[in-house]
Amino acid sequence: MKSTDIRILEATCSTQQIDYRTPIKFGGRIVNDVVLFDVRVRVETRDGRVAEGTGSMPIGNVWAWPTDAVSGEDTQQAMISLGERLTQQASDYQGAGHPLEITHELATGQAATEAAVRQSKQLAEAMPRLAQLVAASPLEAAIHDAYGRALGQNSYDVLGEEFVNADLAHYLTDEFAGEYLDRYTLRTPKPTMPLYHLVGALDPLTSSDIATRIADGLPETLGEWILADGLTHLKIKLNGDDLAWDVERVASIERVAVEAQQQRGCNDWWYSLDFNEKCANVQYVLDFLARVKEVSPGALQRVQYIEQPTHRDLKANPENRMHAAAKIKPVVIDESLLDLESLLLAREQGYTGMALKACKGHSEALLMGAAAQKYGLFLCVQDLTCVGYSFLHSASIAARLPTIAAIEGNGRQYCPAGNQDWVERFPSMFDIQNGEVGTAVLTGPGLGF
Repeated sequence: MKSTDIRILEATCSTQQIDYRTPIKFGGRIVNDVVLFDVRVRVETRDGRVAEGTGSMPIGNVWAWPTDAVSGEDTQQAMISLGERLTQQASDYQGAGHPLEITHELATGQAATEAAVRQSKQLAEAMPRLAQLVAASPLEAAIHDAYGRALGQNSYDVLGEEFVNADLAHYLTDEFAGEYLDRYTLRTPKPTMPLYHLVGALDPLTSSDIATRIADGLPETLGEWILADGLTHLKIKLNGDDLAWDVERVASIERVAVEAQQQRGCNDWWYSLDFNEKCANVQYVLDFLARVKEVSPGALQRVQYIEQPTHRDLKANPENRMHAAAKIKPVVIDESLLDLESLLLAREQGYTGMALKACKGHSEALLMGAAAQKYGLFLCVQDLTCVGYSFLHSASIAARLPTIAAIEGNGRQYCPAGNQDWVERFPSMFDIQNGEVGTAVLTGPGLGF
């Protein structure tokens, strides 16, 4: 026990709905709005210091729970219900400790709580583990935030042996004995980080792709976005089941990017490729890369990594090994990454990297970030069209993990209304200059903002 250990005095939650500026398509589904799940937690240390912390995250049910067995409205409501129940359980929790310990212990009850939600709503199938993580993530963030604020320190500066009661071997493997998260995180955030801009399957590349302009003052074509924000990193959404379309999409983006970057005088920029699990097998990926090399070799050269090309269920699809593709470009898991077991299985199946997301839980992101560094894996941080608080949270993780080179942030494209309350407070995070976000400002108490 340490004097800095906290207990939860109260936890409350609420939701807010925000319309998208433009729809986004991924995994064959179209999304037009976001529901944010917000949590506030009040804590007290053993030596009597009291503080309040906040967490916020998009529910993201279309991504976290893709299914035809339950309607989108019902999956969303079930995730909200789970989040509400978990928040109440945290409010009733009588234990004390470091946020890593508290969130770890609270997580042990999630499966039973999910079962209760499923029964009460008479759902046709169980809520996937990924959806459970998303529903719990605002609570985790709020606990970490409150802990740092109670101590008057940044949450990333209170991860060492002085504050945590158990080493990383308690959460990971014996390889981490005697190690703590301060070994795998930075005491000062990276001052700036490149921003990955999303090029969705519905997004116009040129003016000829637009039937009617939105005319709200924001860029509307890829070329306009590149020039306005000085973009150097583009995340390309692909179909995964239409080779000709996917190859032409990359080639078209390359043509637009070359023209825009020439106007900027920029010679170096990068792409990531996201198939959203739609590739039937690794051969599709290999055929795709070979065709891109033929029609647009410059585009292939700029590819930094490939994201989750085949089905997220690694156990059920052991034949989808990525060794051959990973020899060409890093291949990272996203939806597949649920815990250490899934990470180890992914390594065995040939994946060479992972995408961290704040929506899977702050503790989980830090632990998986440590494991990735131990195992020499490629690391990136992506978001769930995070806006406002949730984007700042996601960026804080990226800025504090040393091997992460860029961060995704597409809320400013699809849901700028969600950023309005934060732009004036953190202009460097929302006014993109030279394709970068100014993460040097994320140094305050708690999660940093």
